[in-house]
Amino acid sequence: MARAENKEAAGPATRLVANVARNMRVQKGWTQEQLGNEIGFTGAAVSAMETCAQPASDQMLVELERVLGGGTGIFEEARTHVRLDKYPAQFKNYALLEQKAVGLCLYATLVVHGLFQTEEYARALIGGGYPLLSEARVEELVEVRMARRALFEREPVALIELVLEESVLRRTIGSEEVMHGQMRHLAECARRRNVTLQVLPLDCGLSGEHAGAHSELTLVETPQHDHLVYLEAQDESLLIKDPAKVSTCAQRYAKIRAQALGPRESLGLIERLAGEHP
Repeated sequence: MARAENKEAAGPATRLVANVARNMRVQKGWTQEQLGNEIGFTGAAVSAMETCAQPASDQMLVELERVLGGGTGIFEEARTHVRLDKYPAQFKNYALLEQKAVGLCLYATLVVHGLFQTEEYARALIGGGYPLLSEARVEELVEVRMARRALFEREPVALIELVLEESVLRRTIGSEEVMHGQMRHLAECARRRNVTLQVLPLDCGLSGEHAGAHSELTLVETPQHDHLVYLEAQDESLLIKDPAKVSTCAQRYAKIRAQALGPRESLGLIERLAGEHP
């Protein structure tokens, strides 16, 4: 069910879409039920969108553009901004950077990085987290997480590097079936020309060195070729712009990458692990 508290927390794009859609519907003389019939949703879903109890989904915005947009592109343009409204507060500023980045260097230590998650893995992860979320909120977060994957197909192409701790691959999230799908998806991502995927093995610390001991790490190169660092832990985030601190993190990432398995070895490990799941 749509939550009443969403009405108070709704972002500006969500409120704008609600007002524009309501005004356009009224101009046509349609009830919420009639608009729902036109776009393939229930009247209750239209009501929830218009009252901001439930932000419009991507699919609803596509249909609103078809039925009400009149060639203006207003609902199509709103899709990106409504997605941003749905992200957790600490993630919104980074989400904008990620969408436009020309390069990303990622290091994930606990779970598969969000950009590389399958829908099933993301749903199990988000739905099993704490504090507990409603089913509607879980689906909302899964939807916007999957929308981030458009970066893989974007023009101009973004170059993406990911170093995953081997423990991430061996930690079952959801079920064996979910993990099988996730391993196969990682293997597919690793074969992309704009992606470099490496695994940091469990025994990397045997030599006494483990450059990744500090935490997860995200390095971002913007279209202006500025270099930034994004850190997130316990629902708090930090965006670092200071060149000296960014340089330290970049050097640390380079060391992590050097201690990881090569891309070909990493792909082989992922494929072997995929075979271990039914």
